[in-house]
Amino acid sequence: MKCAIAIVAAAAALASAVATPAELVARSSSSATATSSGSLPTVTVKGNAFFAGDNRFYIRGVDYQPGGSSGAADPIANVAGCTRDIVEFKKLGINTVRVYTVDNTANHDQCMAALAVAGIYLALDVNTPHYAINRADPAPSYNSEYLQSVFATIDAFAKYDNTLLFFSGNEVINDDNTTNCAPYVKAVTRDMKQYIGSRGYRSIPVGYSAADVESNRYEMASYMNCGTADQRSDFFAFNDYSWCDPSSSYTISGRLSSRTSSVAQYSNYSIPLFLSEYGCIKNARNFEEVASLYGTNMTPVYSGGLVYEYSEEGNHFGLVQISGSSVTEASDFAALATELSQNQPSGDGGYKSSGSPSTCPAQSSTWEVTAFTGEELPAIPSGAAAYMKNGAGTGPGLSGSGSMSAGGSSTGTATPGSGSVTAVASGGGSSASASSSSAAQALVAGELGFAPLVCGVLVLVSSLVGAALL
Repeated sequence: MKCAIAIVAAAAALASAVATPAELVARSSSSATATSSGSLPTVTVKGNAFFAGDNRFYIRGVDYQPGGSSGAADPIANVAGCTRDIVEFKKLGINTVRVYTVDNTANHDQCMAALAVAGIYLALDVNTPHYAINRADPAPSYNSEYLQSVFATIDAFAKYDNTLLFFSGNEVINDDNTTNCAPYVKAVTRDMKQYIGSRGYRSIPVGYSAADVESNRYEMASYMNCGTADQRSDFFAFNDYSWCDPSSSYTISGRLSSRTSSVAQYSNYSIPLFLSEYGCIKNARNFEEVASLYGTNMTPVYSGGLVYEYSEEGNHFGLVQISGSSVTEASDFAALATELSQNQPSGDGGYKSSGSPSTCPAQSSTWEVTAFTGEELPAIPSGAAAYMKNGAGTGPGLSGSGSMSAGGSSTGTATPGSGSVTAVASGGGSSASASSSSAAQALVAGELGFAPLVCGVLVLVSSLVGAALL
């Protein structure tokens, strides 16, 4: 009996040891096949560009939040609306939509699958109107309840192959007097990267979307790309409305096109850079900037952009007017579709495969970061650290009471490097699989002791006797 038990236990342990690495590979590379149709390759970061497999990936999309970016509605959970709008997305010829607010308790399988079939990725903001960093008082709002909501959103979307990236924040810094928020935005970015790695998800890029504030935008870009690897963003994006039609010249239109301005300024930036919002409305929108944005002058630095915005929300930026199940296209809808179809970059666009991190900006009149300097960041709130090992659980959705004054905020300064995945991997998703494998091996070699060897000999002898009798 002991021999039989040992054989069964050893077989189970070996089966577990063999199966666990396969499960780990499936989770870390693409656990979304069943729900996102598997029709799109996952996008990764290489140098200062995005890649889908071996092909450079340029973001060619629109900002998508019917009801307004501050409204508490989830367009990816609205199957009827999503189906209606994908028809228009295909007419535009886009490959990405940005969504500002989602319900992390809702089911998104149908819309994400439909987007994948249409060749469209999702760039997702993880914050909601009630779960975000408060620019007026950032320290208390960086708390464990807030991070639980952020992590729950990651859980809800990490399984989809066409989840392109996560935004850790949008326009939290909107003038020179709110730069004190920067360490908290960067801490959230660090925490998100650590959570993704610790839970065994594929490496989904995490970064920030900055406001159209020229006086400190470059400082913020440098700040998000300085410090240790765990602290640095995977990309940086900003909202820019400086390029107004009519003008088709790269050298004279707006900040983006000036050879002595944005392109030259970011020429040595080592991570992907793109426009998270663009589309000036001072004049008729012919989207003449598209030719330059995807042209050879800009593709060595920029990876495309997202037009603001898909639906008209009373601000005159909308490409369409939505009324129930019907959609009416504005004149600039056709203009954008034409420009995108005529300007499709090919090849690697002159990207840089490697580069050096930025230098953290010094304090100045436009960069007033004093509480945390250099590589210093707030330590993750103690209550949130457990999520790395145990997962975030069910999020608050869009009906939660909010987190900005929930308590449980950070109480210390983190050591640079403390946000690395290896620091918590013993309880994370990928390492949990590795631990299971190690446990299985220990069971075979340790707990069963000499029994498997004896049983193995008996099985061999029995086989030889049986063969002789035949």
